[in-house]
Amino acid sequence: MRKERFCANEKDQILLDWFEKILPLFPNLPFKSEERNQRLRPDIIRRIIGEFLTDDERAELLGLPRGCRIREGAKIISPENLVIGTDCWIGENAILDASGGLEIGSHTTIGCSVMVWSHSSHLAALAQNNVPGSSLIKREKTKIGNRCFIVGPSVILPGVTIGNQVIVRPMTRVEQDIPDRSIVDASGIKEGVLSEERIQDMLEKHFA
Repeated sequence: MRKERFCANEKDQILLDWFEKILPLFPNLPFKSEERNQRLRPDIIRRIIGEFLTDDERAELLGLPRGCRIREGAKIISPENLVIGTDCWIGENAILDASGGLEIGSHTTIGCSVMVWSHSSHLAALAQNNVPGSSLIKREKTKIGNRCFIVGPSVILPGVTIGNQVIVRPMTRVEQDIPDRSIVDASGIKEGVLSEERIQDMLEKHFA
């Protein structure tokens, strides 16, 4: 592998150096040494290592803030563009696409198999330009607020802003901004229904 073509940070370079040492064990696999392959490989290695860890250990490995947990099979695309708060939970097989920028507030749950997108390559496919780095890939920052509960399998489309204390019910496709304290499902948006009074009432019933 020609490391001069890709300027990795110190931690990524350690992973690439380790990978170079084990390459002779897999002589028949089609490993490539191009810049794109070297740029992607540290994250692939990190995710494989992460499968041996618990959810909080995996979050620490990925550099997530205090109290975060990320379950098996979850994937963060372009983690360098992810801004996430403390005490978040990311469920099994969730996809967090931060390639266009992704912000997630504190104490938010991203449920199992939830897909949060910040890019779309539909134009690249339609225009027969579906290649890495295509100029037809559209990227938009996606935002999810504090204390949200996103239930899977739901899909958050690029460019959407979800406010604070929002519940997204299962099987929901979110393609527009959601105000604070709302409940969203396939039938529509119930705006502002999660008032502080209602939340307190739910807590009292829970502890009764």
